[in-house]
Amino acid sequence: MARPETTPQAAPAGGPSPVREILRRALRWETGLVVLFIATLIFGANASPAFMQSTNFFFVGLNTGEVAIMALPLALIIITGEIDLSVASILGLAGVVMAELAGHGWPIQAAIIMALLVGALCGLFNGFLITRLGLPSLAVTIGTLALFRGIAQIILPNDTLAGLPASLTKIGVVPIPHTQIPYSIAIFGFLAILVAIALHATPLGRSIFAIGLNREAAFFSGVRVKRIQLWLFVLSGVLSALAGVLFTFRFASARYDAGVGLELDVITACLLGGISIFGGRGTIFGVVLALAILGSLRQALTLENVSPQEQSIVVGGLLLLSVIVPSAGGVYQRTRAQVQAFRRRRRARAAAAQAAAGEAAQ
Repeated sequence: MARPETTPQAAPAGGPSPVREILRRALRWETGLVVLFIATLIFGANASPAFMQSTNFFFVGLNTGEVAIMALPLALIIITGEIDLSVASILGLAGVVMAELAGHGWPIQAAIIMALLVGALCGLFNGFLITRLGLPSLAVTIGTLALFRGIAQIILPNDTLAGLPASLTKIGVVPIPHTQIPYSIAIFGFLAILVAIALHATPLGRSIFAIGLNREAAFFSGVRVKRIQLWLFVLSGVLSALAGVLFTFRFASARYDAGVGLELDVITACLLGGISIFGGRGTIFGVVLALAILGSLRQALTLENVSPQEQSIVVGGLLLLSVIVPSAGGVYQRTRAQVQAFRRRRRARAAAAQAAAGEAAQ
């Protein structure tokens, strides 16, 4: 499967339109994801007869909802050529802040707003260090991954803080009435539509792709590179905090180590979904497919009594696969192009030699 290109290229005269070319290339990767998803469903159905039941898919969505919400802004950040490894730490910090404030008598609505503000501040801190000080996003977010988790541990060292309103905690464990859809997945679906429209159908989306393809060219074309990236990190912080609120509701308690390791699933969902680690390429639809694959695969492995540690090995393998396969495809395409160019030059030299020999004979 070749990695999809999602930024319009100038079409040659009489050739296919840029939109058709984008769709053609994207569909190659996403068709492979559909095949992989079907294979996952077949594996799950063989693992347990309960896998194909509607209640099981409710649990798939329930366990995937927070990861899915965090994957949306991270996909945009990766498309611009950056990374955010602190998303799961922001999730844990936001949950601790909300539960701690609610435990001190704050109205739960105010506690939720403060948790979202904390997430925005965390994202702003990441974005400031990366866009204004010019620090590499990988190093910054590795540092803030530990920093935000450490702050959460200072606020709530060892205890599990419970006592949240039952009217809200049930949101994390029951579906929307008359459906088998978790609230977190419904929120994700709404956000995914908004993000997909913004990325694929607005000037902002074209700017995001342009930054990932060539930052300097985008800047000299009038794109506000630093401002866009800064706000993407703020968005990542806010949505990670929202995921933290929902995560806390699901477990009806908060801990400083909530969500440890979820960043692996979030990054895997983005890269497996076709987001290029080098930036400039990807689709939200591909990320949605990857999330469906990861959620279904984890649930199938759980039904097979595979431990969470062993499941992490599978997820790590998918992450490597999502990097190796397109890289190998790129090497193949470059090699093929070089071979074709060499053959064209050789034929041109041969034709020139024949023409020279014909003139000499005359």
